[in-house]
Amino acid sequence: MKTTNKKISVFLTLSWCLFAHAQGTLKEYKKANAVDSLFKNKVINTPKEFHWIGNDYVWYSNNLQKGKEFLLVNTKQQKQSQAFDHTKLAQSLSKFSGKEVTAKDLPIENLEFDKMLEKLVFTTDTLKLSCNLQTYELTKVSGYKLPLNKNEYWGGNFDEFGNKPVGSPDSLHIAFIKNYNLYIQNKKTKAETQLSYDGSKGFYYSSYMQWSPDSKMIMAYKVRPGEEHKIYFVESSPADQFQPKLQNRDYLKPGDQLPFKSPQLFVVASKKHIPVATDLFPEQYELTEIEWKDDNSGLTFEYNQRGHQLYRVLELNAATGNVKVIIEEKSPTFIDYSGKKFRYNSKKSNEIVWASERDGWNHLYLYDALTGKVKNQITKGNWPVREVIKVDEEKKQIYFTASGLDSNQDPYLLQFCRIDFNGKNFTRLTTENGNHKVTFSPDYKFYVDQYSRVDAPPITVLKSVDSQKTIVEMQKADISALEKTGWTAPEVFTAKGRDGKTDIWGMIVRPTTFDPNRKYPIIEYIYAGPHDSFVPKNFQPYYWAMSSLAELGFIVVQIDGMGTSNRSKAFQDVCWKNLKDAGFPDRKLWMKAAAAKYPYMNIDKVGIHGTSAGGQNAGAALVFNSDFYDVAVSSCGCHDNRMDKMWWNEQWMGYPVGPEYEACSNTTHAAQVKGNLMLILGELDDNVDPSSTMQFANALIKANKNFELVTVPGMGHSAGGDFGERKRRDYFVQHLLGVIPPTWEEIYTK
Repeated sequence: MKTTNKKISVFLTLSWCLFAHAQGTLKEYKKANAVDSLFKNKVINTPKEFHWIGNDYVWYSNNLQKGKEFLLVNTKQQKQSQAFDHTKLAQSLSKFSGKEVTAKDLPIENLEFDKMLEKLVFTTDTLKLSCNLQTYELTKVSGYKLPLNKNEYWGGNFDEFGNKPVGSPDSLHIAFIKNYNLYIQNKKTKAETQLSYDGSKGFYYSSYMQWSPDSKMIMAYKVRPGEEHKIYFVESSPADQFQPKLQNRDYLKPGDQLPFKSPQLFVVASKKHIPVATDLFPEQYELTEIEWKDDNSGLTFEYNQRGHQLYRVLELNAATGNVKVIIEEKSPTFIDYSGKKFRYNSKKSNEIVWASERDGWNHLYLYDALTGKVKNQITKGNWPVREVIKVDEEKKQIYFTASGLDSNQDPYLLQFCRIDFNGKNFTRLTTENGNHKVTFSPDYKFYVDQYSRVDAPPITVLKSVDSQKTIVEMQKADISALEKTGWTAPEVFTAKGRDGKTDIWGMIVRPTTFDPNRKYPIIEYIYAGPHDSFVPKNFQPYYWAMSSLAELGFIVVQIDGMGTSNRSKAFQDVCWKNLKDAGFPDRKLWMKAAAAKYPYMNIDKVGIHGTSAGGQNAGAALVFNSDFYDVAVSSCGCHDNRMDKMWWNEQWMGYPVGPEYEACSNTTHAAQVKGNLMLILGELDDNVDPSSTMQFANALIKANKNFELVTVPGMGHSAGGDFGERKRRDYFVQHLLGVIPPTWEEIYTK
């Protein structure tokens, strides 16, 4: 519990802040506004992308103090040089465009070299040009159109009738849907043949049918459609008209009825319909990866059972219509299909590489594809496989990333590895204490390795796969100009979690004006979604949602508590049907440990903010954890998991929708709120239903709770944009520092 003297008067707090420490003043606001630009372009030699030209060359753009340069690394000669003559190209561009172009600021992107390094193709703002690297003559490439920005909605219903007619591999027939049934047409005679007769409006055949490789059979699945669920919102201030617009989106929520797919087989010559029993895939969340086997003997597909506690790879026998289980994955909690599922079919050896957390960590297993038996566990240990990069069937090797391999390193840092199918010859391609990003040559003989930490700037080298040794030192970041601004690196901090044994990792951001003799309220930036881990691991001069807030006179922290991903299965399972937990027991202990080490961290004044799932977490801080948190700013939160998107919430909260949904609801428990709460909402949020925030607000009003509601016209799923950021800063300054913020005219007028 908090100490009795925690809730001191606003007057005393105001006096203390203004006269002793002067935090949250106009000067700090100006600094907070300038910090991103202050740190901008202060770090050099940090290239972002690397592009291979065949196997012998890799080029990249390197950032300089003023401008950039394009460099080329020769793997055979093991040396680095400019990719072309920057001065000559600048002269050619100046002549071509009629505008002055400098060698250190070439306005070119999307570079493409030919293999002989004799020609370079690139784009400018409006053109695509070809450059002869012998003469530096420029030629316009015709037919170039600027790419369009497509804003596709993530949650639209799949149109089962949207596919074009499907041609057979032998080019003799096409298959199509008519009157909800499957037809084929002879391409030569145009004669149509009806193959199915059991399709109807309520249980129809999908247009996404598949021919067998020999064209003798066709698979088409029937679909019993699910229910339609739309969310609605009003665009109050559209740009193209005065009156508001009503918008809607398809949006399935937990518990809604889903489509049911029933694969069916047809023999073309005899028109025989082979029905398929669905007893091995009855309660469908989805059927995916439907694919014919090369020998025409059948199909394989994946079955994700609703509730995500059972996942199967199934094989359908084309001759009999019988279905058998090849791989079955079960979990008493959940199978993390959306983040950790991996399957690779090695057709040459009839083997399957499969990812599973069955031993408590995410690892790879080798299956016999014919019998469904596990041949061997490929990777093993108290660390997780993070991503499979490549499966080399010829050499029977797997390239992958892992974390937690080194007891003396942050367990989230990515390392690149290789291992044989049989689990032997485990090889570390990276070992340095940093978060690694690797770009392999096409033949996997070389790789660019760039690694950094939040407290260690990037180093970029070229290495040999065979020796794992550095053969070219490409770049080493220079942060001297950044350090001259007063910048200091965030601190990586660890403390024991709720079990007293598990290390909880996070970071501490201090202001550039940090003074250990001051007292700083703590603000936590939170996102506790179970699908990933979120504390940054790469070096950055500026961290959004953290660095600017710190400049106002706060210590800002970010923590990965239990219930998040990329550690053990048990670590993540804490979230199961328990999203309100959000790792709060670990977060509190972590901040208490940090404050015990650093007395300038005021553990009696703690704020929190987050967006989306982080918005739900920030709200939960004052609903379920007001013994510790004082002030929360929650942006577009899913405050009741029954109101949010199906796929994300059923993954962690389960199906059917049970009492745990209500138990985790901020809305249901709004009367428990203590402290100062601000809710920020974009009126056009089509990621989290805006009604989720409005229902929370309604419950707070009914409970006679004082809070702030900020709705931003025209804004979608976000933290509120610039307006929301200003409101968030002011709210923390007012309620954590006890200072009345300067007027916006003072702060934001140059």
